[in-house]
Amino acid sequence: MLAVFSLLLVYSSIVTLAYKHHGGNTAYYLFRHGIFLGLGFVLMYVTHKMKYSYFSRIAQLLLYASVPLLLLTLLIGSNLNNASRWLTIPVINQSFQTSDLAKLGLIMYTARMLWLKKEVLHNFRQAFVPIIIPVGVVCALILPANFSTAAVLFSACMILMFIGGIPIKHFLSLLPVGVVALSMIFLIAQFAPQVFPRAETWKKRVERYVGDKNAEDIAGNYQVAQAKIAISNGGIVGRGPGNSTQRAFLPHPYSDFIYAIVLEEYGALGGVFILLLYIILFFRTIKMSTKTDKPFPQLLAIGISFLMVFQALINMGVAVNLLPVTGQPLPLMSMGGTSTWFTCIGLGIILSVSRGIDIENSTKTKLDDYAIA
Repeated sequence: MLAVFSLLLVYSSIVTLAYKHHGGNTAYYLFRHGIFLGLGFVLMYVTHKMKYSYFSRIAQLLLYASVPLLLLTLLIGSNLNNASRWLTIPVINQSFQTSDLAKLGLIMYTARMLWLKKEVLHNFRQAFVPIIIPVGVVCALILPANFSTAAVLFSACMILMFIGGIPIKHFLSLLPVGVVALSMIFLIAQFAPQVFPRAETWKKRVERYVGDKNAEDIAGNYQVAQAKIAISNGGIVGRGPGNSTQRAFLPHPYSDFIYAIVLEEYGALGGVFILLLYIILFFRTIKMSTKTDKPFPQLLAIGISFLMVFQALINMGVAVNLLPVTGQPLPLMSMGGTSTWFTCIGLGIILSVSRGIDIENSTKTKLDDYAIA
């Protein structure tokens, strides 16, 4: 359902980009987005046919690949708005955000480590340190170019570690480290701005969000002002599919602010419906994970689902001005390339866990029936 809505919304919101780059040919972007979604569903299907136990080893490979790729992105990645976030895949000439690979790999690795360390989770040195170091390294490599992604990923890992059984006192030990790290980032941004070229943007976004909502502030925060107009235009039932006017004024209406287009064209009812789809996805994952007592599949499915839904909630919060402006797309709905593929792979992993649990429970039932007989 999210994919169907995605096709409608991308086709509607892509008008200005189509006129800018392809002479108004909106069908080009619709076809392109449809191809990415189609390939994404193929990846989802292939992934869900794999045994979920394989993802334990795959998690290691993804983490080991993520670190050099993130470093490479910082050094030679494509630069847009003072942020190096993309690498270009040779031959097919397709760019992708290495942070998408890192997010999936790190969540899988955290679930693996929580499973392997399940007997010593209360031991700070044996359990907490081996998990938090990879989390810190990956998030630190994402941070210079994409603060919001680093913060979302770090938060998701902390939540997963808490669910996995890490004691709260271990998390409290991170507070002084966090204060020192933030102080260092602030000082480096002041005296060596080339290290954190986006620091000034982060500062302005927070200042605009916490500042007085007067006319000058609204004028300075163009994105939020246009999103509010879109929400106001939509009302309760919306203006109807394809009838958005703010798509001509909103920056990135097909990605970062696609939820504002949802609210304009489908109204508050459509916005609540999309929100419910993500919440249902999360609660279905939780319900499925309760059908097994094995920690790895439980944590793997919940971690990936939470990351997707958390990112979706942040995107929606930005669109309705509950949160400062970030660059988080709406999973499976925003127009994207490889980000759509990684989302579909993540959903495929959740389905693999669901399929594996069903097979295990079915086998267990047959064995119990045989024993009774």
